[in-house]
Amino acid sequence: MKAVQISRYGAANVLELNQDAPKAVSGKEQVLIEVHAASINPIDWKVRTGYMKDAVPFTMPATLGGDCCGVVAALGESVSGFKVGDRVYGYASLLSGGSGSFAEFVAAKSGTLALAPRNVGVVDAAALPLVGASAVQAIGEHIKLQRGQKILIHGGAGGIGSVAIQLAKSIGAHVATTASAEDKAYVKELGADEVIDYKSEAFEEKFHDLDAVFDTVGGPTTEKSFKVLKKEGTLVTMLGQPDAGLAEQHGVMAIGQLTHVTTEVLKRLAQLVDTGAVKVHIHKVFPLDQVKEAFELVENGRPRGKVVLQIKRG
Repeated sequence: MKAVQISRYGAANVLELNQDAPKAVSGKEQVLIEVHAASINPIDWKVRTGYMKDAVPFTMPATLGGDCCGVVAALGESVSGFKVGDRVYGYASLLSGGSGSFAEFVAAKSGTLALAPRNVGVVDAAALPLVGASAVQAIGEHIKLQRGQKILIHGGAGGIGSVAIQLAKSIGAHVATTASAEDKAYVKELGADEVIDYKSEAFEEKFHDLDAVFDTVGGPTTEKSFKVLKKEGTLVTMLGQPDAGLAEQHGVMAIGQLTHVTTEVLKRLAQLVDTGAVKVHIHKVFPLDQVKEAFELVENGRPRGKVVLQIKRG
């Protein structure tokens, strides 16, 4: 089968399209999926560069990719809730017990999959799992955002941010976001009530007494975010662990989120998509043989929404 693999860590030029990779096989509690589309997340290029090589060493050659949508081809032992022919979506990274989704077939843990949303195609569904689960987990589980509350979402034009804005608006919250000037109209279309140009405006001087901050940017942005929260507000960041001392000083809850893509979260996400509360935003679709160009766009091009690899048409 065709698969995008690496034999060493490095820049995009280490990506190889292996035309004759061993076909994935579904093991215990795994589902074998014929992959129709897969999307690229920042974690994919970080893995490629060796960002996690000490914590999770891979056997080379290693197949990259996590997000995917396709059709169930076979069921491993102890799998329930799926049948051959089901259209499913989810997360199949080597980091989550899968075989890597940038391939014609992938084995994924059944607990990281769900039936795909009914009202969108495979490309849109493949763009959702990690970014969508990140937004649902942060806003629904950690922040527990309520109607009428005020939230600031950093990086509103990105993959996670674009879903988070829509989710927060569907709840009935007042949503502010940071974005570049050229992305202002885009995030407004997503539902943002207020937009701060992070290049020319200081969000920490404009906002006070917010109920929550969802940070997808990290660095100094995380530390400055403590200043805009009210007492007992909540900060969730996708990048590292927030400063516990600052959290205590400001009297807020601060959480460093490690996203878990689970069947339960994916079912909730599919509901949001099928009811129209969340719309998928695709920046560009590439064929598998243009994977290097796709990665370069994700790393350097500041895409709005997601970049997707189409592996099978139809």
